[in-house]
Amino acid sequence: MTFSELKDFLENRMRMSHIYQPLLIRNLVDAGGSATVRQLALNFLSYDESQIIHYERTLKSMPIKVLSKHDVVSNNGEFISLATPKLSFTEKAEIKKICEQKIQDYIQRRGLSIWDYRLLNYDPIPDSVRYRVLSEANGRCALCGATSKERLLDVDHIIPRSKGGSSDYNNLQVLCSKCNRSKGNKDDKDFRGIGLEPIVKDCQFCTHNMSGRIVNQNTVSVAIKDEYPVTKGHTLIIPKRHESDYFKLSQKEILGIHDLVKVNKLSLSEIDPKITGFNVGVNVGKDAGQTIFHVHLHLIPRRNGDLDEPRGGVRGVIPDKMNY
Repeated sequence: MTFSELKDFLENRMRMSHIYQPLLIRNLVDAGGSATVRQLALNFLSYDESQIIHYERTLKSMPIKVLSKHDVVSNNGEFISLATPKLSFTEKAEIKKICEQKIQDYIQRRGLSIWDYRLLNYDPIPDSVRYRVLSEANGRCALCGATSKERLLDVDHIIPRSKGGSSDYNNLQVLCSKCNRSKGNKDDKDFRGIGLEPIVKDCQFCTHNMSGRIVNQNTVSVAIKDEYPVTKGHTLIIPKRHESDYFKLSQKEILGIHDLVKVNKLSLSEIDPKITGFNVGVNVGKDAGQTIFHVHLHLIPRRNGDLDEPRGGVRGVIPDKMNY
């Protein structure tokens, strides 16, 4: 390929799904035309912001914190320094030699397993399958509900590859880097069903046909119109899984419920400009007024003048404590 052909390919014919192609070509140019895969991979790392962020967090949460406690390093915001006087050339060489020996001893004892949680990210999953799995998970960890804005998201093999698990769609789930590291290759639990366990027969929310009352829903929760509204637009947001206690919901269910709170708040405000506020609340337990023992969060629109003295809001659950 001539220079002109390469230039034409870059400018007119290259189709990109990531930055990898131009990054590879640029690095080969910088290297004089050829380089090992290892050299290229090391150069790629300098462009991977997610890896940089990961190691920034690792540094702050582990070695910097520990070494600061031992007065080995000092931490001045983003600037980290050895807490020793300036070392001589010989002293530097000796310290570096000891550190290198410690690193090699540890790697020799543990092998590549010290990086297992990163190596798990490499797999032959086709891009179309990966996209489908991430899309159907709504960009959230199936276990804790974390989003890609909070942590790196991995497409995890439910049955680990080391135990014969395939990269077929049915064996894949989305886990954040933290949950994936905790799971490792020791477990084959499918977390996709959290929040979707069987209904309870004597629960009116589980068994009652609410199709005509549904406002909207997501994978773990549903918003319905309250049958006995306190105000116009009074909405209940309930988990699809039967659970009587709000405090026993999974993080994924809590996030799903609160997503619907935000969606319905915006929807009601757009429909009725007279809405000037909201009460949001959950009754937990008989003594707190719970009468249906399936978690339900109340989203109650409020309007100017709907109560002579609204001061105190949810404090009104005990009337004589409402005003203060």
